[in-house]
Amino acid sequence: MALLSLPLTASALGTLVFAVGRVEHPAFALQGLQFDFPAGGRARLSIARLRVVDRHWRNVRLDCAHGSLDGATVRCEGGVLRLAGLPHPLQISFQLDLAARAGTLGIAMPDGARLNARLLTDGSVQATVTGFDLGVLPAWLPRLKAWSPGGRFDGELKWHPTRMFELKGRLAGGAFGSEDGLRAAEKVALDVRVDAALKSDRWEWTAELGWRDGATYLHPFFIEAGPSLRAHGQVQQGVLDIREASVTLEGVEQLAASALLNLHTGQFDRVAVALAGADLAVVGPRWLAPIMAPAAGGRLRFAGRVSGALEFEHGRLRLLDAVFDEAGFSLVGGDGGPGLAFGPLSGYVPWRDGLPTRGALRVGGGRWQKLALGAFDLGVDIDDRRIRFDRLRIPLLDGALVFDGLVLDGGDTDTDWTGKGSLVIEPLSMHLLTEALDLPSMSGVLSGSIPGLRASPGEVVFDGTTVVSVFDGYLRATGLRVLEPFGVGSHLTADIEAHHLDLAQLTETFSFGSITGFVDADVRGLELVRWRPTGFDAKVSSSEGRYPRRISQRAVQNISSLGGPGAIAAIQRSLLGFFDTFGYREIGLGCVLKAGVCEMSGIDGNAEAERFVIVSGGGIPALDVIGYNRRVDWRELVERLQRVIAGNAAAEVR
Repeated sequence: MALLSLPLTASALGTLVFAVGRVEHPAFALQGLQFDFPAGGRARLSIARLRVVDRHWRNVRLDCAHGSLDGATVRCEGGVLRLAGLPHPLQISFQLDLAARAGTLGIAMPDGARLNARLLTDGSVQATVTGFDLGVLPAWLPRLKAWSPGGRFDGELKWHPTRMFELKGRLAGGAFGSEDGLRAAEKVALDVRVDAALKSDRWEWTAELGWRDGATYLHPFFIEAGPSLRAHGQVQQGVLDIREASVTLEGVEQLAASALLNLHTGQFDRVAVALAGADLAVVGPRWLAPIMAPAAGGRLRFAGRVSGALEFEHGRLRLLDAVFDEAGFSLVGGDGGPGLAFGPLSGYVPWRDGLPTRGALRVGGGRWQKLALGAFDLGVDIDDRRIRFDRLRIPLLDGALVFDGLVLDGGDTDTDWTGKGSLVIEPLSMHLLTEALDLPSMSGVLSGSIPGLRASPGEVVFDGTTVVSVFDGYLRATGLRVLEPFGVGSHLTADIEAHHLDLAQLTETFSFGSITGFVDADVRGLELVRWRPTGFDAKVSSSEGRYPRRISQRAVQNISSLGGPGAIAAIQRSLLGFFDTFGYREIGLGCVLKAGVCEMSGIDGNAEAERFVIVSGGGIPALDVIGYNRRVDWRELVERLQRVIAGNAAAEVR
């Protein structure tokens, strides 16, 4: 404390004036202090400039109901202090011995909160706080206004500027809320203790924090009371060194961190976090579900354990280690049936900024609905933000998915990444596949090749030609591109050709009747929005070559039904019932979909003709299926097809 001037004067009216040029203390500073003691025992204190910690005021005035000056001791009782920014005046009483540099201070607030402090001759401060309302903090710290803090704090403080610091207290009814509603807390109870001692030129400190009650929401996490924190470190030359901070968290054997905080900039120079033995069954629903599937968190199940480490320097990730021990998750279907499952997963994945590393994982399998994946090994080479996978073979039913040249490249941000590779589908039993997918049973095998596959956030592109074998023929897709495949605005474009599809297998699969022979299909400009067709130019026609061509009566009726009210089977009604199958020469049907309307065509392809032939008869008796309605609503056509497959279509035969 420095006293630059202590003039004492008396006016002609009997007013005693006491003036101090400057008073300095590590906790506060005064300039231009003047104490007036008029006759009658009252007193008025005015301060030209006042600093408390890092807050500053000018022209502060304190009116004391009773004031006195006894030697070097100044007293004020029943004082009222008004400060700019405070909603209510403060009631202040103090006694200050200027010679001994000691005194007492009492501050009372209208809401009942109180601060009692003692200034000791060695420069230390001892204080108690009772019922302090955190709601007044924004008046002192305007940056807190957006958080609307609340709650009451009781505590004790001991501080010597060159020796020690002790704080212990309890927060009750703590609350806050951000303006965007994404961060909030209520009814929070915390126990706090901080001890620090000055050794040489640094402060050695320890801290304890116990969360006893309440809950907080830090989007997307909802956290309830229970965790506790113990930490120790030092403060030196404007740097807060957190040597070790350990957190007690349910379901975790150990969670520890260390950090360097630059107190001048408020930025972390380094942060390291280590996690050991996290039980996913406990921590998964609380910490992983809100990220993986926030809308379906109640249907997620976790198992196994995970450990790991993270290290940041100046905000940049420098190190990551992840160790999995029989880890896995499952998502129960919305109807309570089989959903999605992955694991168990065991292994180790390391990453170092700027250095190559090698990771290895063993995946026990997986499941999507009834479609099960077998166990497989996954080896990865990691170089900075590039991940290169070993040849990956994932067993699927009686076949496999084989990925080659699979690479993930990370960009400058977490969402700026790309992936590429190729995929081969080893032959799968169509019977097993359709059964697992709850589709109509199909015979034969499915195999395919995708020579170029590229993926990025919101887009999947199939380079080159994608070939899939099915129904003893094959499908060939070019220009296949999917935007937002898992979003509400999914969009797919492609051109598809199908060759030599076995009609017997196809019609048997979909209960369409029986047709023997083969067909080719050509779909140009296919466009799906939300996985529903919005445009294409499609044509189905008989394949070239010599092969048996027969069509059953039921298939004739179903094709006629697809043609709508104008479609007829050109044969005598009375003769149709005498035959189960008929010979045909050619089948052809086309559709150009635009604006929800299908412009239909037949074998002749003449869009101007009034009628179009769908089935051209051959043999005895001759049978033609002819359509007359070229414009058909697409949704109506799909409904007809669904009714046909369900076996509910009525024949339009004349």
